[in-house]
Amino acid sequence: MAASALAQGEVLTRQPHHAPKAKRIIFLFMQGGVSQVDSYDYKPRLFKDDQKIIDIADARTVAKTGKGAPQRIKKPLWDFAQHGETGRWASNLFPNINKHVDDLCFLHGMHTEGVAHGPATLFLHTGTTSTVRPSMGSWVMYGLGSANESLPGFVTISPSLGNGGPRNYGNAFLPAVHQGTPIGRSGLRAAESSIKNLVNTTWTPEQQRRQHELLGALSAGQLLPGDHEMEAVLESYELAWRMQNKAPDALDLAKESEATLKLYGIGEKVTDNFGRQCLMARRMAEQGVRYIQVNYGDNSNNPAWDQHSNLPKHGDHAAAVDLPISGLLTDLKQRGLLEDTIVWWGGEFGRTPYAEKNGTGRDHNPGGFTVWLAGGGVKAGFAHGATDELGHMAVDGKVHMHDLHATLLHQLGLDHERLTFRHAGRDFRLTDIHGHVVREILA
Repeated sequence: MAASALAQGEVLTRQPHHAPKAKRIIFLFMQGGVSQVDSYDYKPRLFKDDQKIIDIADARTVAKTGKGAPQRIKKPLWDFAQHGETGRWASNLFPNINKHVDDLCFLHGMHTEGVAHGPATLFLHTGTTSTVRPSMGSWVMYGLGSANESLPGFVTISPSLGNGGPRNYGNAFLPAVHQGTPIGRSGLRAAESSIKNLVNTTWTPEQQRRQHELLGALSAGQLLPGDHEMEAVLESYELAWRMQNKAPDALDLAKESEATLKLYGIGEKVTDNFGRQCLMARRMAEQGVRYIQVNYGDNSNNPAWDQHSNLPKHGDHAAAVDLPISGLLTDLKQRGLLEDTIVWWGGEFGRTPYAEKNGTGRDHNPGGFTVWLAGGGVKAGFAHGATDELGHMAVDGKVHMHDLHATLLHQLGLDHERLTFRHAGRDFRLTDIHGHVVREILA
């Protein structure tokens, strides 16, 4: 019986549908929803109409009351200014990232499904608010395969246990070999995060090798033609064996220079944790990992950026991620990796321009928000789309989450309409029956 491809030392790559512009994605997930009107979506009217009562109907208020309601407009808590040669407007919430605006592509007309964190987070990761579907990273793995025989092709760093949990990096009905590999978890310090059971401290390398060969021989004898589940198990064993030798080195940040550690804010109390996550992502990118998710969040029902009653807390979270993300962009660019790496920054939705909880916070807003992309063949120093004059609803250059998924797949060389898998009698895809490539943002 023929052994699996990985057992023969073959890297499981597949041909893309068309020539790709990017080889990998690093997704910086800001769990909970960053306020677009306090960060990248400059709306002068919010300063002018601060504290005015205006009737507003959106998905969140309608879901709560069945109709719109009068709301008190709240101005941004951070000052805006123009940055870079392109003069992009941004607040001083992210001063270090602002230095890179000429490399960023802003999508100001984003909108999505789901008004609560759970459904919206699932939609962000899987293209559905409720049913069990493969995550985007799993679709990428299914479409392109792995580019490295010794590391997973899809990793998620410090994922949350809530709001979808493992479903956000799960394979669902795709072959199990395509599921994401978690490194640590939310709430666990990045310095202590690794891949579970990566090192065997009980047996010698020779004993482990003999055990591996015995298990491989026994399992291969049970492999029948067309038994994809068994083949996935064998491939996972082979990958695990190789990871024991390669992954510890890939996760070892001690080999980085002092200058690099400083670039990411490692060693500083506020930035050390997320800095380690971002540097780990860069090392994974260098090693050929195709889809890398870096999570900033926690396991609570009101995650990270979810400031309903304490909007100034946005400043604390920004301080934790701003320098590390800036360092990541600088590091990727100086190593020549940004050209074929898409960095994707954003949350599951945005926040309202009106006040909540006695005027101290902002509510969920799936109707209009901002994400940014960098590298991988998207236009640099570019802004696409717009919300209304309050920064509330996307009105121009609207990009649905399905459209963003389709565009990211396109840059990897995958046609979202052709990337399908037959399950339960019909063909499924990440974008379901929706989505279009946002060609306006492509270089």
